[in-house]
Amino acid sequence: MSQLEHIEAIEKRLWGAADTLRANSNYAGNEYFLPVMGLIFLRHAYSRYLAVKDGIVAGLPTRGGKTRPLTKEDFSQKGAIFLRPAAQFDALVALSDADDRAEAIIQAMESIEADYTGLREVLPKNEYRDLDNAVLGQLLRTLNPEELKKVSGDVFGRIYEYFLTQFADQKAHDGGEFFTPVSLVSLIAQVLDPDRGVVLDPACGSGGMFVQSARVVEARRQSAAERLTFFGLEKNPTTIRLAKMNLAVHGLEGQIEKAITYYEDPHELVGKADFVMANPPFNVDEIDADKVGRDPRLPFGLPGVNKKGRVSNGNYVWISYFYSYLNPRGRAGFVMSSQASSAGRDEAKVRQALVKATLWT
Repeated sequence: MSQLEHIEAIEKRLWGAADTLRANSNYAGNEYFLPVMGLIFLRHAYSRYLAVKDGIVAGLPTRGGKTRPLTKEDFSQKGAIFLRPAAQFDALVALSDADDRAEAIIQAMESIEADYTGLREVLPKNEYRDLDNAVLGQLLRTLNPEELKKVSGDVFGRIYEYFLTQFADQKAHDGGEFFTPVSLVSLIAQVLDPDRGVVLDPACGSGGMFVQSARVVEARRQSAAERLTFFGLEKNPTTIRLAKMNLAVHGLEGQIEKAITYYEDPHELVGKADFVMANPPFNVDEIDADKVGRDPRLPFGLPGVNKKGRVSNGNYVWISYFYSYLNPRGRAGFVMSSQASSAGRDEAKVRQALVKATLWT
C-alpha cells in the first residue's frame, strides 16, 4: 500500500469511527459537526505545533545559560499556533473517565483564545458539555492513533479537509455550501499564483481559498503571513467560525466579516484587491434590484430585473463585483455556473461590457 492509500484508509477509518460515535451523543448530525471539527482543529494544531517546535527551540537565543520561553510569535512565523500545555492534544487524550473531559477541552479552547484575540468566541466550548464523558474520551483517542504519529508531512491537514468534505456532503451545516473541494480551490490558487498583496474572497465559506493561497506562497519557502493579507465576507456566523479556525490552525490571520455580499461591502476594497477568489452561490434570483441598483460595484449595470423587482440571475452581479474589487493589475479566479457563458439579453450586455473593459487581456 502506498503512503497516499495508507492516508486515505486512515481518513475513512477516522471518519467512520467519529460518525459512529454520533449515535451515542445527544446531537443530531447538524449539531455534531462543530464539536467534532473543534477537536480536529485541536489535533491539527498540535500536529503543526510538534512539527516546528524542535526547530524553534533550537534557534532560541540563550543568555546566562537561560533560554527565553516560547511565544506565539515564534510559531506564527512557522505557520503554526502556540499551544499551552493544557491545550496540547496528548494531555487531553491522557485524561481518565474520572476527569471532566468537557471542562478540560473548554479550558484548552479558552487558553488558545486568550493568546489569539481573533479567535475569541470562535472556538466551540459549551457544545462539549452535552457529550457523554466516555464518548468524549473515545473520540479523543480515535483522533489520535499511533500510526498518525509515524507519517510525514501535513497529514492532519488532509484529515481536517477530509472531515470538512464529509460534513459538507452530509449537508451537516448551511446546506453543505461552506466548503469547496480542495482540488478545485488548489487549481484556482495555482492558476492565480498569489505572491503578495490583498486576497479577497467575498463568499469565503470555511476559508479554503486563503489556505490554498498560503500553500502556494509556502511552496516557495516564503511566509504567507508576511506576504498575503486575507479579507473575507460570509453570511453565516457558524461558517465564519470554521473559516477563522481554518486560518488559525495554519498560522494565518484574516479579516472575515459577517455580511450579505449582495448588499454590503464592509471591507471597502473596490479597486484595491490584488487577487479575488470565490465560489459564490449560482443562479440566485432573489437579489433586491432596488438595493443594488446604484452599487458602485456594478459599473456595467444590472443583468436584468424580473417582475418581482429582483435581479433575474445573480451570476453577473457576482462577476461584476469580482471585477470591481480588482486593482489595475489584479487577477480573479472563481467558480461559476456554465449558464453564465451563454446567457442572453441583459446578461449578455454585461458580459460584452466586461470583455470590452479588457478584463481578460
